[in-house]
Amino acid sequence: MMAVFAATVFVGAFLLFQVQPLIGKFILPWFGGSPEVWTTCMLFFQVLLLAGYAYAHLIVTYLPRPLQATIHIVLLVAAVALLPILPAATWKPDGAGNPIIHILLLLTVCVGLPYFILSATGPLIQGWFGGTLPGKSPYRLYSLSNAASLLALVSYPLVVEPLLARHTQARAWGWGLAVFALLSTAAALLLWTNSSKTSGPGETKHTATPARRPDRRRWLLWLALPAGASVVLLAVTNKICQDITVVPLFWVLPLAVYLLSFIICFHSERWYVPNVWITAFILSFIALVAATSLTAEISAAWCIIIHTATLFACCMVFHGELYRIRPDAKYLTGFYLMIATGGALGGFFVVVVAPLIFNSYFELDVGLLLCCLYVVLNDSTGAPGGKRRRLVWVCLICIAGAAGFLMQAGKLGLHGKAIAAERNFFGVLTVWEKESNDPARRHLVMQHGMTNHGLQFTDPARRTEPTAYFSRKSGVGLAMQYTSSRENRRVGIIGLGVGTIATYAQDGDHFTFYEINPEVERQAQTYFTYLADCKGKVDIILGDARLSLERQQPQEFDVLVLDAFTGDAVPVHLLTREAFEIYLKHLKPDGLIAMHISTNHVDLQSVVRRLAGHFALSTAWIETHRNDAKGIFDSDWIILAGSKEFQSHPQIKTLKTEYKS
Repeated sequence: MMAVFAATVFVGAFLLFQVQPLIGKFILPWFGGSPEVWTTCMLFFQVLLLAGYAYAHLIVTYLPRPLQATIHIVLLVAAVALLPILPAATWKPDGAGNPIIHILLLLTVCVGLPYFILSATGPLIQGWFGGTLPGKSPYRLYSLSNAASLLALVSYPLVVEPLLARHTQARAWGWGLAVFALLSTAAALLLWTNSSKTSGPGETKHTATPARRPDRRRWLLWLALPAGASVVLLAVTNKICQDITVVPLFWVLPLAVYLLSFIICFHSERWYVPNVWITAFILSFIALVAATSLTAEISAAWCIIIHTATLFACCMVFHGELYRIRPDAKYLTGFYLMIATGGALGGFFVVVVAPLIFNSYFELDVGLLLCCLYVVLNDSTGAPGGKRRRLVWVCLICIAGAAGFLMQAGKLGLHGKAIAAERNFFGVLTVWEKESNDPARRHLVMQHGMTNHGLQFTDPARRTEPTAYFSRKSGVGLAMQYTSSRENRRVGIIGLGVGTIATYAQDGDHFTFYEINPEVERQAQTYFTYLADCKGKVDIILGDARLSLERQQPQEFDVLVLDAFTGDAVPVHLLTREAFEIYLKHLKPDGLIAMHISTNHVDLQSVVRRLAGHFALSTAWIETHRNDAKGIFDSDWIILAGSKEFQSHPQIKTLKTEYKS
């Protein structure tokens, strides 16, 4: 009996967490590769987890065991009948706007019922376990569940993703669900056959030591502690993906750390020593303050290490305290229901509430503040000297917070004066005014996350100068010079920014910008004049560029420019063979692709060169160096074409850089 329960919990938890990156990666390209695609998926998974826990709590508490088994078997059959889980192409979005509702509906239809059943497995099987095997602790099954979840998460980016195509992954997952359904049916039948031997709901036997009823404070903590952990988890994931790139590995890493804290804390009380983990949290918090203030100066690896270490220490405090105040087995499903509710509330705050009330990313600050408040207000050790320890922790937290505030204030001063700041599904956009005391040098900059998206001088004599990454000697500038003798050029640009590239348009030219973020278009037209000053025709197509190009007839572009930044990362779905096939469909035989590859953390040069080799394209790497007086940034571009003829152009021949081995 124990083996059946354990196998059911293990397989169910594995499938539960394997499907998350699987379906998330599948729909990521449909919604622009934004980090918020994953956080929206996480909100869906947390809400379905809550629904599954509520279902388990209700049927275990109020229904006789034979009826519990019957209902669960029927739902299992229905879940298997709804396979496969991959969404049809009809679910692809058309146009721009906030896609949260679209994503949630898609996930509900495609994976809703299977995920609901899987999410109920942990508390349901543990409830059945407690009823059929009284006297044995069900919390070991919870640790087993988390271990299987961790294995699923780690195996996806390391084994499943690189070895199996997406449709093969979905088929394999479907077979796994069928195996899970058989195991769950066996567990339900065991419950049914043992229903006459042990008491069920409504038939509870009186024991010598009745279970202690949790008080209101304890119920509130069961809600607040997992909510805080959920906020920090999603905020750290957002931060890593915004600054580096959006791939399953960076979804899985924070989630695996989060689960690891659950496994450790719920395995045994001896692993959570409050003084040790609270001290670790304070130290990691101080390190995070320094890392956040020095983002541009430290490597991506150190950013990831510091953020995940802070997440782990914070979750150890939240989950360690949660396990310390766990209830007796009688209130087990209610306990898990509150954990799931807290997780869902944390997800709802990050995905829905935070973008409405903040114009920047303050969720991580909120989550860490919750942990700090708990540390300060609660002495979990009960040991002598608790007040003194709390005073020390308060001082350390205040020092770290003050240092962080001062460093952030200093950074804001370097940016200049913010004249607009807006946050939506695709991130935070800010327009800064700089050099306001010098009319000849006064300029505006659009910033997304930590990345500048364009710059324009406000002096009428200088406002049509191509600046930032798009100067005349940059890769895109040289591509425009090479094709300048062509009449009625057609140019496609993926990524609008402030519209700087429009300054290269000549009479009769037609420039088409593809932009997924409506706020970018609004700010480009409100605060910058490149689009209004353009000599040619300009169209702006809102929506994911890859999907828009996929739906269009061949556009016969003379030049196709790729400049689709998200924070400091290029959406990876724009750098695949399938994406390049779409680009080449829209390019004239003698056309050029100019790809912007400037990024602090990812080696895009080797990726682009491999793609160029696959499609037999000739390439030239163009580097541009910073010139503050002219408003020019360091930039790296690769120009690609079907022949080597463009490399004989005098400017390209002079300015191209030899590839590094």
